[in-house]
Amino acid sequence: MRIERELMRGAGPVAILKLLSHREMYGYELVETLASKTEGVLAMGQSTVYPLLYNLESKGLVQSERRRAENGRERKYYGLTGAGELRLKAEVEQWQAVNDAMQSLGVIRGMETFVGAFA
Repeated sequence: MRIERELMRGAGPVAILKLLSHREMYGYELVETLASKTEGVLAMGQSTVYPLLYNLESKGLVQSERRRAENGRERKYYGLTGAGELRLKAEVEQWQAVNDAMQSLGVIRGMETFVGAFA
């Protein structure tokens, strides 16, 4: 299932922040992890993920550092900043409020799968 563009605009940054809250990752690793953990629902190409990362970095929510990966290649790793942690917490609360409202209308059953995918 592919998510509509407008919904993806809101979900993409939160998903990236959540993944980076566990550990630092490089861009392609984020692309692969998003696709596998969400069974393709939140799959984004590099042409979407990198601009998102640059935007999050310009807002001070993530920071980057170039270093060598285990395979010897130099990669740009991204990690969450303190401001990014605060933003993630606020965003998760907002998504939970939307989820609760949609549940009360009988539109959806719960967010356990979404939250669990990033645990």
